[in-house]
Amino acid sequence: MPGSAPSVDVVIATHNRPDMLRRALDAVLAQTYDGDITVIVVFDQSEPDRSLESDTTGRRVVVLSNTRTPGLAGARNSGILHGTSALVGFCDDDDFWRPTKLAAQVAQMAADGAPTCVTGITVNYGDRSNDRIPTAEQMTLDNLVRHRVMAAHPSSVVIERSTLETTVGLVDEEIPGSYGEDFDFILRAAAAGPIAVVEEPLVDVTWGQSLFSRKWGTIVEAIDYVIVKHAAFGHDDRALARLYGRRAFALAAIGRRREALSTAWRTFRLSPREQRTYLAAAVAGRLVSAERLMDIAHRRGHGI
Repeated sequence: MPGSAPSVDVVIATHNRPDMLRRALDAVLAQTYDGDITVIVVFDQSEPDRSLESDTTGRRVVVLSNTRTPGLAGARNSGILHGTSALVGFCDDDDFWRPTKLAAQVAQMAADGAPTCVTGITVNYGDRSNDRIPTAEQMTLDNLVRHRVMAAHPSSVVIERSTLETTVGLVDEEIPGSYGEDFDFILRAAAAGPIAVVEEPLVDVTWGQSLFSRKWGTIVEAIDYVIVKHAAFGHDDRALARLYGRRAFALAAIGRRREALSTAWRTFRLSPREQRTYLAAAVAGRLVSAERLMDIAHRRGHGI
């Protein structure tokens, strides 16, 4: 019966995607988890749909407007601060959870004594689906800085509220456009304690719908912000090269060819093994479009 396990707040930030939101919401409410679940739906820069609100035994839906910084980070924080449950989870409005996700995560957190947990995901892009499953060994701070484990998707994260409100802190609303706020958050979570992993694909993630997929200028600004914020990148050339490689690719995508090539050269000097160097150079040299390379990567369940 609901109530026999820790209560969970699930924050869904949304912006003008009503059909996808309904699917995400229904999937959270259908969890097999035997604890109380409150779904906090936060409408960001859009009219809140109060018809979504409900209150049944063990399952409740609350609808809010984002009262903080406009954007994903502020919306998530509005939801976090409204809730009171022992655990906090996130789900993007274009993703959906499989029924056993929450039960599996809470059990894994208890077994490992970990304040944070992630699961694997299934990446859906057009007619292609690819499973991406992280391991516990990948979820250390040093490895996350270097590799940015994409399988540790924000829609899979569950974290203890006490840890979130103290050691980790809220989602960073200063990151330009909220781009990469999930990466910044998981770095801080990894610094706060071990991250448990359920090595199963328990979240279906929709790629190609991202509001960031073509905001290359914002991506450049956000990468610069994260490099300055996290000193760990200054101590690992390969980690820094990964970010500079992404920066070079974004610059090439918006036609800033000279700056893109300069950043690509800097990336090469840091780590000749960084593949984004060569992708950025190809785009800057007009050998291939950024959109074409993004499409190829997404079809394989990867990003750039």
